[in-house]
Amino acid sequence: MDEEPIPNDPNPWETTWTDPTTGGWETLSSALENWGDATATRKIAIDGRDEDEELRWYDPALRASRPGSGVLPPLLADMLHDPEHALYSVSAQPHPPSVTPFVPSADDVRTAIPHPNAYYCKDHNGWVFLQWRSSTVLPPLAKEPSNPLPDQARRKRTISCVEEGEQPFGPANLTHHWHRYEKAVDATKLNPPYTHGELLLDLYLCCQCSMYCLVSDVIPGVIPAELVVQFTCDKVSHPSIGKTPKATAVAAWETVLTIIDNRLWRDEQRSLPVTRARFRSKLGWDNVVQQVFEAIGFSLQDVPKTEDPSTTETSLQPPPIDPATPEGKASRIKLLRAWVEIGSWLAIYHKSKDTLGDYNPMVLYVKAESARDMYQTGIGAHISQISRGQLPDALVGYTPLRDSWQILGMTPSTYSWELLAFAYFAQCRCYPAQTMTFFTHLCRIVSAMLQRGQAVPQELQTLIVEERLRSRYTPEDLLEAARTLGFGRDAELSVDLDADVDDEFIARAWRSARQRAWLSPSDAATRRARLNEALRLVAEHRASEKLLAVWRDEKGTGMSLETAYTTLEVPKEVDESMLLTIYSMRVEDQPSQAERMKEALGVIAEVTNNDRLKQFLITGQDPGDNTAVNASPETPRGLNQLGNTCYLNSLLQYFYTIKDLRAAITALAHADAKSIDDSKFTDDDLKRHRVGGRLVTRREVVRSKKFVNLLADLFFNMEYCENPAITPEIELAKLALVTTQDEEDDADKAGTDSSNDTDATLVDDMVPRNAAYDRAPSSPLQSPSGSVLGKRTRDKDGDAHMDVDGATSTQGERADLGKTTAAASPVRQAAEFIEDAIASSSKLPAPATTELADVEMKDEAQASKAPPLPPRKPRQTDDSVMMFGRQHDVSECMDNCMFQIETALLDFQGMATDNDEKTSPVKRLFYGKKRQRLTSLSPKDDAHHQSSIHEKEDLFSHLHVNVADEGFDLYDGLARYFDDVVELGGQKKRMEVSLVDLPPLLQIQLQRVQFNRETQQAYKSQAYVKFGETVYMDRFLDSANPGKKARSKEIQAELTASRDRVHKLTHGKHAPFAPALKNAAAFLSKQTALELPSDESLIASLQNEEAHVTEQLRVEREKAARLKQQLEDIWKDDTSAAYELTSVFIHRGSSPSWGHYFFYSRNLPDRPDAWFKYNDSDVTAVPKDEVLADTTGSTANPYMLVFVRKGCDAIETVHRFNPESIEDA
Repeated sequence: MDEEPIPNDPNPWETTWTDPTTGGWETLSSALENWGDATATRKIAIDGRDEDEELRWYDPALRASRPGSGVLPPLLADMLHDPEHALYSVSAQPHPPSVTPFVPSADDVRTAIPHPNAYYCKDHNGWVFLQWRSSTVLPPLAKEPSNPLPDQARRKRTISCVEEGEQPFGPANLTHHWHRYEKAVDATKLNPPYTHGELLLDLYLCCQCSMYCLVSDVIPGVIPAELVVQFTCDKVSHPSIGKTPKATAVAAWETVLTIIDNRLWRDEQRSLPVTRARFRSKLGWDNVVQQVFEAIGFSLQDVPKTEDPSTTETSLQPPPIDPATPEGKASRIKLLRAWVEIGSWLAIYHKSKDTLGDYNPMVLYVKAESARDMYQTGIGAHISQISRGQLPDALVGYTPLRDSWQILGMTPSTYSWELLAFAYFAQCRCYPAQTMTFFTHLCRIVSAMLQRGQAVPQELQTLIVEERLRSRYTPEDLLEAARTLGFGRDAELSVDLDADVDDEFIARAWRSARQRAWLSPSDAATRRARLNEALRLVAEHRASEKLLAVWRDEKGTGMSLETAYTTLEVPKEVDESMLLTIYSMRVEDQPSQAERMKEALGVIAEVTNNDRLKQFLITGQDPGDNTAVNASPETPRGLNQLGNTCYLNSLLQYFYTIKDLRAAITALAHADAKSIDDSKFTDDDLKRHRVGGRLVTRREVVRSKKFVNLLADLFFNMEYCENPAITPEIELAKLALVTTQDEEDDADKAGTDSSNDTDATLVDDMVPRNAAYDRAPSSPLQSPSGSVLGKRTRDKDGDAHMDVDGATSTQGERADLGKTTAAASPVRQAAEFIEDAIASSSKLPAPATTELADVEMKDEAQASKAPPLPPRKPRQTDDSVMMFGRQHDVSECMDNCMFQIETALLDFQGMATDNDEKTSPVKRLFYGKKRQRLTSLSPKDDAHHQSSIHEKEDLFSHLHVNVADEGFDLYDGLARYFDDVVELGGQKKRMEVSLVDLPPLLQIQLQRVQFNRETQQAYKSQAYVKFGETVYMDRFLDSANPGKKARSKEIQAELTASRDRVHKLTHGKHAPFAPALKNAAAFLSKQTALELPSDESLIASLQNEEAHVTEQLRVEREKAARLKQQLEDIWKDDTSAAYELTSVFIHRGSSPSWGHYFFYSRNLPDRPDAWFKYNDSDVTAVPKDEVLADTTGSTANPYMLVFVRKGCDAIETVHRFNPESIEDA
């Protein structure tokens, strides 16, 4: 007997579980603390286990060689046949010999039973083929099993797990462990074969011995079971005079049996008049009786009366039984089978508790004996082999555990602690991939015992403790591990831990969390241990050798910072050069302690975030004071995350690639405090400048200059720093992610003095912030700069989108950045903010409504008047308040950054005013001019058609493509933006947009947040939008050929209608229709489970309709493709307004509320075929195909495309200082 090995690697991570079915796990968790010795020896009779394999349960190689989940014998007994039904072994003997022809022989009677291993079920009036035996040779397989077979060499070593005396040291296993292979054996190939047609058998193999079991589905009897039930119930419900209900039923079936007897053994050929009193007194006559006789081969005919041949009477005509004819042979076999089945039914029915009264039943030539004890003993399920009745009464019939018992392969009635432990270990051995599932259900059973006040056997207590020490976990533990690492909607990373998250991202999240753990020295060791265990758990769940290697190499032993300094015998104030010198000396003097000293140095490097020490630990060589990394000057530098700043990192990297913008910002690097002072501009200066169509406040100017100054410092480091990644300042992230209005609202709450604002700007200060940067929704009706053709207001109570530029999200309270003292280290300062919960630019709020303005032309003077001041709504706060305030959408983050850049670059010393167009780099680079035209749909719609036409020229910085459906390219999406139908004042209007002036940089936003009207929920569209390296904007210009425009509009209308029809047939409500019609027709033509009236015309109609819909789809798709080609042909020669793709922003995630961001940038101008992928700190070269790839089926999709005008020298992706250039000079 194998002794269960005792693991000695303690699990440092304790967690509280929650189970929705059995209640809280707190009871179990607290009970574990007082349970017995975790090193107690357990002896479970089970072989084939391997300690190393059980610890590597996640290894795919193990999964491929194991048979999968199994069951113990009691559950197998229930699976072989309905446990509420009984199986009977049937034997039959013929009547005494007679001189009539065609008398059945003994062989005929014997073969009337379907097979020697067939057992009769009275409830089904059918048979079950059931065979069990021990053999080293498998039965003939009909097909290759879907799951691997158990190890045959191991099976051959033992005859049976449960037989006595075969093994000198007792059985190696407590009982069998059976594995099912569905429809795996052909019964016609057995010896003896099954000869009554095709029959596939389920194969059950014990993985521990040579036993196997074969079983069939129910083989139907001659008379359908439902007829037997109806016939019997009718007789029981209407007993004959002088007979009990049971006797009435028995007499009726005996009459049927006698009729069969007379036909087979007496060659009775006379018909049975069903209208005569004698027949009706014995059987009656109705539809059920008729169907019973028709089932055994009797036909209903009108035959001449014996006493008056001129008249006829309805009679049952017996079937032929001459074996020399095919018809007679088939009828004879059917009658013999029915004779055996009715005899078996009567033999069993006689044994029921109901009384026959004075009725004397007929002599039967069929015997039926219960086979339950026999087959239960054969498969190891008998009560003498596995005892019953040990389950605590409180758990008997406890339905929340039903699934747990079945998943472990047990029945609750056969519970014992030994059998439960055996079932658990056997399942883990045979299906290692589901080890944690089995452990979960083992815990649920034990937890239910505790919750219902039952004593848990000491052995089970020990088992749970020991398995916990071997790092077993439950699904709840896995969720907790993900949260510990920062994953989850409301956690630090705001990203769900799904298959889209790569291993490297998880490793970085773990390292970052471990480093932040040092900020709380009192519990740093505990938190790091939890993080280590969380990573191991996630790595095993993902079967990731890469993450397991990271865990093994970097987890350490939980050494504290104090212990690290003590181990190296250095003071905390030691500088890094001296530390490395002392470390080298210590290792040389004590080589046996090298690993521990290396861990100590690693702890110090991690806590201090010292790149020099980290590089030394990786390479073994001191990189020097500059911690220079051998990184190519041709590779851009990455940006380290501050927790949830992946979108901001992408945006800042994008800004850096824009040459003129970078030059304007970099010029402000290292500006001193005086240059940011607000005393250099007067109130009159402020009145001369507008940003986004409004005046700016003195506070906004100072704030914006500070933001750009910090951004300039970052750009300087991105140019000169040799580290592969740079960490942005916390204050820079705060200024980018928190708007001015948020600060002012917080100031109003706290009663902060606003004296910094002048009288000239206080009124304008109430206008919604960043008006010019609030981009419009999919319809251009909502103008980004407050056009009279539509404007949007900032709805403080609304939610915002990921990339749909609706109203901005509600703002929350922020952590006070002033709390951190100047003495705090940068690492501690950043981590404290993150620890307080960082505002993620990765979170994507839900959609908001948009308010439309009156479509009325106003003169400039009237438009310039300030509106009356609306009352400010109280701001809401909730649990999602984070370091940078309530989460903003990514659009608002970009708007906020651009607003501050333009504000900071205002020239207060010169004479330029806001009336001088494109005086700032922001306006010159990003802004074009569009003309919006709002008209009635047709002259008939408005009697004053001409007067209802409104035009407005306006600036734009983004174009918007609504992403809802598959099968569209970028031109299709833009066409909808430039020609759309909108509803205004209850009337539908046509909104036409054309481009008057194009910007150097064309930013196209793919609006993926959609709204499901049925569920009333926002969702992210994952639709693929095809785009290429070049886009031609000629067709959208105001100066485009009018004839081509008119023809394009006609074709586009046809194309839209054709695509709408395709969409309705494939994605509309109740769609797709063609597969549904096809499946319905196939089901009706093939199904046998239900008795439905045959309706060939209905099936034919369904098939015709399916063919019609399929043909209609083909025609519409071909038409759409033809129209699309015609549309492109119109504009194929218009290529003067060419733009080249330069940047692609990606959002990865299935939800519109959170996700991860990264972006691609083309290496312009020198290497246009090369691309970089910016993923926070990682910047890697990627092929062009990855950027342009079809993203169908992926959750990583583009949400913003940036194009640069061809021939415009606006982009310089790689801008790095190269020391070699100085040396060459």
